[in-house]
Amino acid sequence: MEISKTDILIIGSGIAGLSLALKLKDLGDITILAKKRMFETATTLAQGGIACVMGEDDSFDFHIQDTLIAGDGLCKRETVKLVVKTAPERIKDLINWGVSFDKDPDNPQKFHLTLEGGHSKKRILHVGDYTGRVIENTLIERVLETKNIKILENHFVVKLIGDKNNSEKPSQVLGALALDLTHVKPIMFLAKVVVLCTGGAGKVYLYTSNPDTSTGDGIALAYNLGCRIANMEFIQFHPTCLYHPKAKNFLISEALRGEGAILLNAEGRRFMHKYDPVRKELAPRDIVTRAIDMELKKTGADCVYLDITHLPSDYIKKRFPYIYETCLKYGIDITSQPIPVVPAAHYLCGGIYTNLWGQTDISNLFAIGECACTGLHGANRLASNSLLEGICFAHQASLKIKEMWKKLKDQPFKEPKIKDPVIKEIKDEKVFISHNWDIIRKIMWDFVGIVRSLKMLEFAKKRLDFLKKEIEENWKGIYLDLDVMELKKIALVAELIIESAQKRLESRGTHYLVDYPEKKEEFLKDTVIIKKV
Repeated sequence: MEISKTDILIIGSGIAGLSLALKLKDLGDITILAKKRMFETATTLAQGGIACVMGEDDSFDFHIQDTLIAGDGLCKRETVKLVVKTAPERIKDLINWGVSFDKDPDNPQKFHLTLEGGHSKKRILHVGDYTGRVIENTLIERVLETKNIKILENHFVVKLIGDKNNSEKPSQVLGALALDLTHVKPIMFLAKVVVLCTGGAGKVYLYTSNPDTSTGDGIALAYNLGCRIANMEFIQFHPTCLYHPKAKNFLISEALRGEGAILLNAEGRRFMHKYDPVRKELAPRDIVTRAIDMELKKTGADCVYLDITHLPSDYIKKRFPYIYETCLKYGIDITSQPIPVVPAAHYLCGGIYTNLWGQTDISNLFAIGECACTGLHGANRLASNSLLEGICFAHQASLKIKEMWKKLKDQPFKEPKIKDPVIKEIKDEKVFISHNWDIIRKIMWDFVGIVRSLKMLEFAKKRLDFLKKEIEENWKGIYLDLDVMELKKIALVAELIIESAQKRLESRGTHYLVDYPEKKEEFLKDTVIIKKV
């Protein structure tokens, strides 16, 4: 088997992985593995922007408080303070790399700041309504200009390699086994530091705003190596994704509601005042999502509507060009028609348990971005804190890795004593794979979705146990096929979500359990931890 050595191995090519690579470029050789094309990331799809205190009427305390409120009592205050207070410096990093955020047309010396749900002040920096795409493209440009950073596309990581080959937890990570899907071969990557930047797990659900790459890979990899996984029950559903038979869950940014868009039910009536009389459409995402879910169940309708037609047509086209053009392709003119929308799985607030430096339970293994659970989001993420978390923890991890590098740089690569893996090819028809994919995602949507019950969770667990057994019996081992290997990942991640949800006997943030609709002091848990036995 081919062996490739690199000082630092970064798995994932979104804002977390790319910005970390740029911050570590002077240490040695860096390899970034992208499962598909380098720009197929959740970062690219981020429309709204990035939260940062910039306005004269704003303050760190306001942003901290908004984040804590959205997190429903489960945020780690230390983490929130760190991220909010270092945000301005991280915005400077992006600007220095070449990101040009929109300026205020009335005062070009200042940034144009907008409002989103859960925020008490305007503090969202943006580039039109395609902020993530601009950030992603800019960071890729900077990475491609750097000689000692290499991006390998179409490389899927099958497993992380530790320094032990038995069931005991390894004391450190040595690298990763990946499948080169372009040249159809396995490669063993040896590294002194491995960083998971693999994003979330939206594809575990039938309807999601996430890219196809979001199958929870990093979480599954870390769990199998022995890391703690935390708070997987907190799946944030975005309230407004475009409802259209030909649209692949296109996100309608929260920024529209920040600019005054209102939600209407199938009868054309506003309804958010019934669920949050003060904040209405600008309530945190978990509240708006449950409100839409309730309205759909009451009316039997397939969708609700987001109406921004009261704003001038020219302003809408200039402020939301990407959304305007995309909706127009599907026959919807958002300047004169309300937009049909439904909730969709959007963001994972839990993940691989880390400290303030992005370190996991395994030495030399880091996790940053959506795949990590840092305590920033608690039970529900505040809008536009996600890109911020990615770049802030890339910085944090870079500081720790630079500190460690004094000892690591002169150490030789450790080659694990393992046999060459047997790589199999699919012999059965692929319909069996796609069928199981669909079943898992539908089980999760129907029974582990926006509103849950213990009965639903137990049913989902039994069904998933059967499917996992079937998958293991039919496709045991490593296959040179992305669909098969991702199927194994989503089955495991779905299991972790269900187990976590069963352990939290209360309703909090994005986890709403009808059996326990209130917070119960006797059941409160700051963190639900799952660890491989």
